[in-house]
Amino acid sequence: MSDALTMAGRSLRLSARSPEALLTALLLPVLLMVMFVYLFGGAVDIGTSYVDYVVPGVLLLCAVTGASTTALTVCQDMTGGIIDRFRSLDVPGTALLAGHVTASLLRNVVSTALVTAVAFGIGFRPHASAGAFAAAFGVLLLFVAGVSWLAAAFGLLVSTPEAANSAYFLMFFSYASSAFVPVRTMPWWLRGFARNQPATPVAETIRGLLLGQPVGVHLVTALAWCLGIMAVSVAICALLYRRRTTRS
Repeated sequence: MSDALTMAGRSLRLSARSPEALLTALLLPVLLMVMFVYLFGGAVDIGTSYVDYVVPGVLLLCAVTGASTTALTVCQDMTGGIIDRFRSLDVPGTALLAGHVTASLLRNVVSTALVTAVAFGIGFRPHASAGAFAAAFGVLLLFVAGVSWLAAAFGLLVSTPEAANSAYFLMFFSYASSAFVPVRTMPWWLRGFARNQPATPVAETIRGLLLGQPVGVHLVTALAWCLGIMAVSVAICALLYRRRTTRS
């Protein structure tokens, strides 16, 4: 655990040394939220305030954007020669990767706070108790952890940082879900995918908790998706890290 926290601190310092990328990761979800609310919100009729509907989706977008950064930083470590130094210091690969994921969680906390503050400023009015707020935040962090481990696996799989940048395509899963519009409004050929992928139950769970609505089976489905993605991704990370370091 101490090694993982040390590696997390290192990842955060590396992020601070790249302020352009950090600002992009923090501000992009805010700009997209403002764009959706003020450009498209008036044209979307969902029976409720669109800003209340879209904020949970933007929080998911924060998670996916931050996870994409994790793929890049992991790949940079694997190709930059620093891994040999860590191996000589007997730093386990699990601690290195867990440090990247922990840093992703911490960056996402900042991004979530920023998005929430701006959302309140443009009219977001949740109807949730303190316990529901905490539960929504917990589900969001679990989703962040899952997609961050998935992004770390992608960073281990590719061979160049340029290729790792393509992890931003993970954002497609956020768009093709109920994060920004109800699934029922989508074309018939897209509804099946939108209903049966992780972003939809996670978005519906967070939305229900924040707006004081019943979450039903969405909570169980969201937790199953998040834990499943995390378990599979951690196993893949362990396998890929062993292969990469054994070859070197």
